[in-house]
Amino acid sequence: MKRRTFIAGLGSAAAWPVVARAQQQAMPVIGYLGVGPTRPSLAFLAGLAETGYVEGRNFVLEVRLAEDNGQLPALAADFVRRRVAMIFAVATPAAVAAKSATTAIPIVFGTGTDPVEDGLVASLNHPGTNMTGVTVLTYELTGKRIELLHEIVPAATTIGFLLDPTGAFIEALTKNAEAASRALGVQLAILKASTPSQIETAFTALIDRRIGALAIGTGTGFFGRQREQIVSLAARHGMPVIYPYREDVDVGGLMSYGPNLAETFRIAGSYAGRILKGEKPADLPVQRSTRIQTVINLKTAKALGLTVPQSILLRADEVIE
Repeated sequence: MKRRTFIAGLGSAAAWPVVARAQQQAMPVIGYLGVGPTRPSLAFLAGLAETGYVEGRNFVLEVRLAEDNGQLPALAADFVRRRVAMIFAVATPAAVAAKSATTAIPIVFGTGTDPVEDGLVASLNHPGTNMTGVTVLTYELTGKRIELLHEIVPAATTIGFLLDPTGAFIEALTKNAEAASRALGVQLAILKASTPSQIETAFTALIDRRIGALAIGTGTGFFGRQREQIVSLAARHGMPVIYPYREDVDVGGLMSYGPNLAETFRIAGSYAGRILKGEKPADLPVQRSTRIQTVINLKTAKALGLTVPQSILLRADEVIE
């Protein structure tokens, strides 16, 4: 069966062909819940394959991608009505929506926040609910990003820090960035954006204030959804930018330092397969993915007129030439 992607609502749900419903009766259905335009991770499917589950052969993947977080509860409720075998929730808002929709259907999540504080599980070692998954380091890596950016652009006396004010752990992000900038003896300029137009405004402010480099904050899926816009603006304005994820570098960003999302999705896929085989989410401890990777795009560095220090190149996990 071909995967069917639903974006921004349930209008196409009623048009499910008879053959799709017949296949669902024969194979378990995993509901993939998130905010678009991100498509299902191949690493998630690889994790499932490790446990013997191959899409189209012994399970069906149905995808619901909302345009914003506000649409997630309705999409989660639709999965419950369809009695899917499991829900995979990408990021905290999707996990919260799925939790509110059902306490019976198993849920696997991938988040960058504390699932205990978010009320998703009772504890990391003993989830105690119908939910488990993987969480990654986020705000803890902010200071290191500032340091790496300073190494690449030592002439920058002021470094910009772009935050989404609607995202998670804003105070922790700010505190870490301020501490790193003080230690380096540089100024920190905090800018905020939660819409595409505000991102445009932030870059205009960077240029007007002659800020020499920019670090992108985490704790939000918004910047991920706008990564191509951010990378394009950075190229247009000749702004060196360090990003949280290697996916940002894949589309032309200068450098990333952050969690290995492919590894996170692979672990989540493995958990999904184990649950399909009969294990209970309550018995599977939430895993803390601590694998960090540094990725550098030398083509972008050259376009910006930057020479990446050999010390950074030697430490990089991947160099894109």
